[in-house]
Amino acid sequence: MTQTTVAIVQQPPALLDLEESVRRAVGHITEAAQAGATLVVFPETWLTCYPAWVFGLAGWRDGTARHWHARLLDQSPVLDPEGGDDSLSPIRAAARESGVTVVLGLNERAGKASGSLYNSLITIGRDGGTLNLHRKLTPTHTERIVWASGDGAGLRVVDTPAGRIGSLVCWEHFNPLARHALHAQNEEIHVAVWPDMPESHRIAARSYALEGRCFVVSAGQVLSTDDIPADLLAAYRAGVGPDTPESGLLLNGGSSIAGPDGSWIVEPVFDEARIITATLETGRRYEESLDLDVAGHYARPDVFQLTIDRGRRESGVSFTE
Repeated sequence: MTQTTVAIVQQPPALLDLEESVRRAVGHITEAAQAGATLVVFPETWLTCYPAWVFGLAGWRDGTARHWHARLLDQSPVLDPEGGDDSLSPIRAAARESGVTVVLGLNERAGKASGSLYNSLITIGRDGGTLNLHRKLTPTHTERIVWASGDGAGLRVVDTPAGRIGSLVCWEHFNPLARHALHAQNEEIHVAVWPDMPESHRIAARSYALEGRCFVVSAGQVLSTDDIPADLLAAYRAGVGPDTPESGLLLNGGSSIAGPDGSWIVEPVFDEARIITATLETGRRYEESLDLDVAGHYARPDVFQLTIDRGRRESGVSFTE
């Protein structure tokens, strides 16, 4: 039976410090590859932080929110869609030198002088190139203050040495059409990224695995008050919620791996900053498909049809001379 080793980087980023976060990512990729990983996964918006302050600073023209939005823009990468020279070049080089596939959550700036961000997931191949770029379709609740809506261009499953990989961000896992768009492409490994892992997120991960008959690799963030710049701490704590501790962990990880029958292969790992590694028997999904293949023998294309617009949506503005 075919095996692949996956690694989840449950380590804190350097908040609002792109250069240092990229440096840390390179180290984590190298360490994971040395442990035998062929797929390395980072949590939601690991570059360069999950902007939790938007939940506590949602008032109209809130000066503090405006300040941190500008800082986030400044420290968010603009990507080269062809995988050329961009802010992620050291990460691309690490993937190439280590021979691994990397799935990385990031705040993606729409352009060098743009005021807009996307909640994105980039899949980097072992040649360092971009295999896929998915932008979260619909930011959740007050996330819409900081992120623009994505598009269907990244609703793709890609072939890698680790297997056929697709990915979604956080509450996209509650969108049945987004799920089915990936199920229909025969995912073997699904990457699910989150800022945290409450019970609802753990249920969603196991349900996706059971429904899609695939492995679900869930990456959650771990972040303590010591990891947050002093001038950001009050705003960040306000966004995480009033019950958060004065010190210690604000985001406590919870990364996990669910098997194609919905059971845990790696149960959620809380309260630890570390790289979580596991070897998967990828052929198990084909045993489970005897009972259920939601986009195959269990589908009813004569009754249900799903159409997906995979065009990349930019501003919609064109200029003529």
